[in-house]
Amino acid sequence: MKSMISRILFSFALLFLFSCKNESKSETTISSKNEVRYATGFSIQNYFGYSVVTVKNPWPKATKTYTYILKEKNGLVPDSLKQNTIISVPIKTIVVTSTTHIPSLEMLDEVNTLVGFPHCDYISSEKVRARIDAGKIKELGNNQDLNTEVILDLQPNVIIGYGIDNKNPTLDNLQKSGLKVMLNGDWNEETALGKAEWIKFFGALYGKQKQADEIFTKIEKDYLKTITIAKMAKTTPTILAGDMFEDRWYLPKGTSWGSLLLKQANSNYLWQETSGTGSLSLSFETVFEKAKNADIWITSGQFSSLKEMTDLNPHYAKFDAFRNKNVYSFSGKKGKTGGILYYELAPNRPDLVLKDLVKILHPELLPGYQPFFFEKLQ
Repeated sequence: MKSMISRILFSFALLFLFSCKNESKSETTISSKNEVRYATGFSIQNYFGYSVVTVKNPWPKATKTYTYILKEKNGLVPDSLKQNTIISVPIKTIVVTSTTHIPSLEMLDEVNTLVGFPHCDYISSEKVRARIDAGKIKELGNNQDLNTEVILDLQPNVIIGYGIDNKNPTLDNLQKSGLKVMLNGDWNEETALGKAEWIKFFGALYGKQKQADEIFTKIEKDYLKTITIAKMAKTTPTILAGDMFEDRWYLPKGTSWGSLLLKQANSNYLWQETSGTGSLSLSFETVFEKAKNADIWITSGQFSSLKEMTDLNPHYAKFDAFRNKNVYSFSGKKGKTGGILYYELAPNRPDLVLKDLVKILHPELLPGYQPFFFEKLQ
């Protein structure tokens, strides 16, 4: 009798154990984690049958966290998560709203899923431009005033939006119409590798987390290798950045990703001690007083020649960097409709940007390397 009771209790224990395991597999057990190591604006947690993507900082000083559930085929989403936006993955069609989203689609071999974009002329990618020319990608107007009729007709699986604040009525209306919207905050990251790591955000949408991680790891490895090379430099050139727009000079703040790249390239950026991740707005006189003897000038990209610069402002010629023809710009590489490639690709490929800067600042460290984005203005 005692033996029989023991067997019953043992059987009950096994039944309870396996019941718990089955429940945890469908609701709580993590199957794997796609580690986000540098980006602070999003995280990905993988469970059996679904993933949870959390976007924490889609614009400066955002106070709300956005949670998205990426549901795989036959995946079971717990009741506790069903109040969030649920998107079936892998997605087949997508609308993105920033050129910085384009390289991730291209690197993941998913360009053919893009069906709409605002201001298509800004896109430089040759593969995407070919699809635009073929009529496979629709023009959607302005980012803050998207053509909702065209988007509703396209019925994309997901729309990737971004905002500069909490007000985006167009995206709100699209959600109310039943479309799936996800916010992307890549532009708000403070580090170069943090921006680049958002490829994992797109990898999760396509069921390509492993591929996205491999792509990012290669970028990270090359980036860190270039930092090591830059440390071998025997000089630290002084750097002036930016230029005038209307009556103000705009240049990166000291804790922005642009300033960090200049520092990691082993230079003395003259405003690196300032704080903030945006741009400083200064008078010409203030900049000239501090940077008239700077060794190298990295412009904002609005000029293609030294003559263009002095045609707009003859006082540019007073800087030593101008007189010595040590002025560099990324304006030379453009798409066939005028979009500047740097604005599209640079946030996704900081390894190339850093390597370009090291070549400009310390050419002896990278013999034979030709800058990808930058060129010296003539």
